[in-house]
Parts: sequence; structure tokens; C-alpha cells
Amino acid sequence: MTIENLSVNKSFGGWHKQYSHRSRVLNCDMRFAIYLPPQASNGEKVPVLYWLSGLTCSDENFMQKAGVQALAASLGIAIVAPDTSPRGDDVADDEAYDLGKGAGFYVNATQAPWNRHYHMYDYVVDELPKLVESMFPVSDKRSIAGHSMGGHGALVIALRNTGRYQSVSAFSPISNPINCPWGKKALTAYLGRDTATWSEYDASVLMRQASNFVPALVDQGEADNFLVEQLKPEMLQAAASVSGYPLVLNFREGYDHSYYFIASFIEDHLRFHADHLR
Repeated sequence: MTIENLSVNKSFGGWHKQYSHRSRVLNCDMRFAIYLPPQASNGEKVPVLYWLSGLTCSDENFMQKAGVQALAASLGIAIVAPDTSPRGDDVADDEAYDLGKGAGFYVNATQAPWNRHYHMYDYVVDELPKLVESMFPVSDKRSIAGHSMGGHGALVIALRNTGRYQSVSAFSPISNPINCPWGKKALTAYLGRDTATWSEYDASVLMRQASNFVPALVDQGEADNFLVEQLKPEMLQAAASVSGYPLVLNFREGYDHSYYFIASFIEDHLRFHADHLR
């Protein structure tokens, strides 16, 4: 597969690089970012943390705002941040911020017009890792994390693919999308009105049913404006209690939904993943 290098920046002895490539799964050109720690330049194949961003975001938000490169360099972990949806003039979109471009919700759409491009689940699980592992000095040791819509995506993907990931973490995830406005709107559009199909993309449902476990860490700000109506972490907590899932859920007093929150606790998450990636 041909990829185009868009930018290169040295950071803490490693390299932040941004690429564009043609996605067969999404039927459009896609962009992703990768941070390669200095160990990757010394002949080592390093493990990878995949980061999934939230609504309206792209590959750039986490890499520019989270302050993750110094610790990733110290721990010897590569970080890959895909975009949050298909892009392009012929890609279906919506006027609202919570559907269409920037709002792929990490599902495989089955409904027109979305099903022509919106297969972010397959892209994150299969196509992008194959590309990354074939083009860069990384191993097949993977963990996955994300924020908000991306936290939803990370949890769902890990819960449905327990053999592919060593660990999963999330900040402020949409924990029970089948029962919140963001989720109901997106899942209706992408999957149709048969709500039975929605459960495949609901972390609380999947965690309640789980018998194979991927260690999970979740942080939630108590001052998050979306906490009650959209995020519903209590549903995730209840699901873990039913199945005995190894979930660590931290409620953080005074913290909101922003990258100030993520930057405050990203070290905890990186060290959590490093422990499981070793």
C-alpha cells in the first residue's frame, strides 16, 4: 500500500509523523499520525497504543494537546492516532457536529448513504494495524485507548477483540450509547432502527456479557457537562459488577471533558498500558 508522508517533527528523541493513504475499507483517502519513540530508530520493534479521538476531532488533537511524547519515548511505546471518520467531497455528511464527518462512532455502517464509506470499526481493527505493522518498526503487541466517542470505540473494539489487545483505557467514554442521545442518533443513522443490532457497539452491554477480559482503566471527570445525559459511566460500572470484569473506574473531582483533563491523567494511562504491553 502506498502512503504519503505529510509532516515530520522530532520530539523527545523520537519522531512524530503524519501520513495520508488510500483506504480500501473506507473508500477514501485517510490521514493518521504516528509517534515513534527513539527505541524504534535503534532496531527495536516497539509495541503500539492506538488512540481514538472524540467528536469533531482528528488525528491531531491528541498528539498536539495531551503531552504524551516524553513518556512514550521513555517507555518505548509507539502511538498511532487515526482520524475520526472518512473524509472527502463525496463522503456523506450531516450539518450537525454529532453525525457524519468527524463523528464516525467507530462502527460499520449498514444504512445508505453512510454504508459507502463509514466502516471505521474495520479500519481501526484490521486495515490500519496491518498498514502500520508492515511499514514501521512496531510489533503486534497492541493496546487501545480513547476519549468520549473514542473511548466508546476503544472499549467496544477491545471487548469484541480480546485476543488483539493487551489493555484498554478511556477518558469520559460514551459508555451506554444505546441509551443516550448521541448514541441513539448515530446508531439509528448508521445501523438502522433495529435496535437489536446496536448492542454490538455498546460497551456496557458487551462488558456485562464478557467472559474473556482485557484489563480496562477508565477516568471520568465529575464536572463533565456530558456526564449525566450522554456518558453514563454508572452503567459500565454496573456491567463490570455482573461479569466480574477487571475494570478500574476513577471519578475525578472538578475535572471536565477537555484535554486539560486528559493531560492531567495521561501518564497513569500510559504506564497502565506499558505494564500490559511488556
